[in-house]
Amino acid sequence: MLPFNTIEEAVTFLGRNLTMAETLWFNYSAKKSDYYLYCHNILFLFLIFSLVPLPLVFVEMMKSLEFHKYKIQPKVSLSFSEMFKCYKDVMRMFVLVVGPLQLVSYPSVKMIGIQTGLPLPSVWEILSQLTVYFMIEDYTNYWIHRFLHCKWGYENIHRVHHEYAAPIGFAAPYAHWLEILILGIPSFLGPAIAPGHMITFWLWIALRQIEAIETHSGYDFPWAPTRFIPFYGGADYHDYHHYVGEQSQSNFASVFTYCDYIYGTDKGYRYHKKVLRKVSCSLLLFVSFATCQKPSFQLWFSKWKITIIYKIYCNRM
Repeated sequence: MLPFNTIEEAVTFLGRNLTMAETLWFNYSAKKSDYYLYCHNILFLFLIFSLVPLPLVFVEMMKSLEFHKYKIQPKVSLSFSEMFKCYKDVMRMFVLVVGPLQLVSYPSVKMIGIQTGLPLPSVWEILSQLTVYFMIEDYTNYWIHRFLHCKWGYENIHRVHHEYAAPIGFAAPYAHWLEILILGIPSFLGPAIAPGHMITFWLWIALRQIEAIETHSGYDFPWAPTRFIPFYGGADYHDYHHYVGEQSQSNFASVFTYCDYIYGTDKGYRYHKKVLRKVSCSLLLFVSFATCQKPSFQLWFSKWKITIIYKIYCNRM
């Protein structure tokens, strides 16, 4: 709740006029408690878990060749009922674990100093803090994830998340309840070290979940804006981790690739991509030779060769 009753009082306190964003924030939050504002996370997470994966469901149901060529594991196809079951399981965990955790964690948010008042942070400040949050989360998540792949951690906790060897968007938060609690620590650690405004905190929670849904999407779209982020792993990178499954000792990082590179846990993935590149190059030479030798096959090859090569390159026909 803001310590001002009117915009005029806020202007006097700041010594300047409010920006448009600050005016909107004042009108919305002035009479609302900090606890109420914090609980917005529950609504945001529900909407993100429910709506963000929906385009991927439509793409999966369409089975269009135009999109299917970007599917990382093209042999695996889930029905609508299977995807809906995953969503129901996620929502059950949301109601029983995630929602209550948000409700009771408010004191810790106040303790670390998350602000709700004016002035609002600048765009540069928000971007800087979000970058710090992603870096801290990625590093700490890496080591917790490695622990979850030890024999005890995998068999008792992490095995649930790996039930989807070919992940889908809805499966991003699909996990054992204890894993949800444990992996909540890296997400909270960044704001604890560099506390910011509640708006920054909202953005952080939202972007982290959207990123997780993208890396579990099962599709590697060439137009994804995250491709422009340095050292970003993405869907293909994390999909390999699920594809290898229980024996995976590769690609533990949640967002970036630098931890796996530094600690040598991306060697299996890099070798895998190297082999696929050799196979795809060999197939390309064969297809090119065949089209030159037998013109009757040219039309057929021109239609299918890129798709076939892409499937082999991206994963396993």
